[in-house]
Amino acid sequence: MRATDTFILAADAADDAGYSLSHTPSDGILVALGFLMILTFMALIMTNRMTPMVALILVPTVFGLIAGAGLGLGDMVIDAVKDMAPTAALLMFAIMFFGIMIDVGLFDPLIRWITRLLGNDPAKIVLGTAVLAGAVSLDGDGSTTYIITTSAMLPLYLRLGMSPVVLTCVAGLINGTMNIVPWGGPTVRAAAALSVDPSEVFVPMIPSLIAGVVVCLGFAWVMGLAERKRLGLVGITSDEAIQVGATGSDTTATSMTNTMLDPERATLRPKLIWFNLVLTVAVMVLLVADIFPLAYVFMVGAALALVVNFPNVKEQAREMAAHSSSIVAVSGMVFAAATLVGILSGTGMVDAMAEWITTVIPDSLGAYLAPITGLLSMPFTFFMSNDAFYFGVLPVLSESASHFGIEPIQMAQASITGQPVHMQSPLVPAILLLVSLANVGLGAHHRKVLWRAVIVSLVMLAVALLIGPVPFHAS
Repeated sequence: MRATDTFILAADAADDAGYSLSHTPSDGILVALGFLMILTFMALIMTNRMTPMVALILVPTVFGLIAGAGLGLGDMVIDAVKDMAPTAALLMFAIMFFGIMIDVGLFDPLIRWITRLLGNDPAKIVLGTAVLAGAVSLDGDGSTTYIITTSAMLPLYLRLGMSPVVLTCVAGLINGTMNIVPWGGPTVRAAAALSVDPSEVFVPMIPSLIAGVVVCLGFAWVMGLAERKRLGLVGITSDEAIQVGATGSDTTATSMTNTMLDPERATLRPKLIWFNLVLTVAVMVLLVADIFPLAYVFMVGAALALVVNFPNVKEQAREMAAHSSSIVAVSGMVFAAATLVGILSGTGMVDAMAEWITTVIPDSLGAYLAPITGLLSMPFTFFMSNDAFYFGVLPVLSESASHFGIEPIQMAQASITGQPVHMQSPLVPAILLLVSLANVGLGAHHRKVLWRAVIVSLVMLAVALLIGPVPFHAS
């Protein structure tokens, strides 16, 4: 199918879905409305004019009505809510499970060990956050990475008075960079969409991956130095930091009083630490094995953790209530995101936006489609799902590039360089989990992470252009 044929069909997407529309705008209007809707949403949350949940509901609703959603508006959103329900359940019970594990003291020994290893030096702690998040990211699952990283590192940030936004920024950056591993998702999607082998896409991109990781570590070190300076530890040496951490057990206990890590908190269950450790390991193994749906694994894990650690019904109710604010915040955000996703898809905006880009690239730039695809992957995977980009936009771009001698595998390699930016999107459930666990506003996270993510993506693309996997110009 030619690009022009697909573009004409984009305007009929909503009709094909069976929604009751009030009117059907042209594809050009749908494109303009789609981009304006997303830009309005981003502006509102980054300037703190609206909370993300409110903006995710109201902004798409207004633009959906303008785009002709009519009486089909509710059906569009509910269909998306049905698709989002498993994700909301996963995040809800994951927050409850790890909240219980923190309350009962499972991570206290780990935190003390990390404190002794890194000392009280914010620069080393931020760098350690990046290393930990990068290592865990090898499993290809963002939610697991963020759960483990925040569970291990957030208490240290809170104890020292460090900004949790630094944690979310570092974890988000390194996870987005590592997301190009073949089992992470985008590489497989790109390979499947263009009928090439995932390993052939990934292996030549390893130097780009390494360069991206190095840039992430550099950002982590610089942010850590800034935190060290902000906290008045400008002159601290590594030896002094280690000594403070090694001799600070009493100090640590005192500084944790009246916090989530209070050593005297009533929820501690030291006699059950081995049960809780085995339960947590079992949950992690089942997550990686992918035998059961992830949401169900955390449902059972949270239920067992409650029953064993808090056998009294009133204690169970108190423990659930203690984490209710975090659960409501992240679950509400996921279901609110369904409004944006459902209206983008149901009105045909996403189809029109995907096809529009293929019509605005002039023939004179056809020989440069590989680097252009790399650049486009940043905003497009941020504003739409990976599925929409890799199965909707990429094949059309690749078909056009083939006329200039650019191979599909080269287009696939260029397309994955935007993942550091993609992973910060409010349409990615894992990032909603991260900011909720760290109690950070999504707008605050975006202000700190987005420009850094763009730099990481540009470095990855530049390295790919320099060493050859992605051609700058068709030969």
